[in-house]
Amino acid sequence: MPNVEVEPPVDVEVEVDVEAEVPVAEDVGEMDLMKALQEVMKKAIVHDGLVRGLNECAKALDRGLAQLCVLASDCDEPAYTRLIEALCSAHSVALVRVPDKKQLGEWAGLCKIDEEGNATKVVGSTCVVIKEFGESSPGYEFLLEYIKEDKGDE
Repeated sequence: MPNVEVEPPVDVEVEVDVEAEVPVAEDVGEMDLMKALQEVMKKAIVHDGLVRGLNECAKALDRGLAQLCVLASDCDEPAYTRLIEALCSAHSVALVRVPDKKQLGEWAGLCKIDEEGNATKVVGSTCVVIKEFGESSPGYEFLLEYIKEDKGDE
């Protein structure tokens, strides 16, 4: 039998910077509605609390699972808009409008992310419902304040 030398395995330590993945707006003073929505939707995706698409959103609203509904203003079909508005009104769910369905789709995770971190192949979404916000954040606090002020105006 030949004499074979076996070297013991070498332990390699690798440091990974986890905090560098998702930039989050920390300063509440610079927070606006769109930044707050984006932050809250990212956290809702992580906690599996985001519903995308008209059919799924209508189901979540009808079952009373929705805490917040986000509707795109550039929806092609007026009947869709009326349906979501009626369901939000019937179940006392706050409704927030965003100008672009492509932007809403990007925030909801309906896109591919390239090497540079830019969204590509974005699919538009007419409606998104947040069932569970996840953890508290400055965006969440801003959004709650915005909804409270909006209901006070009615």
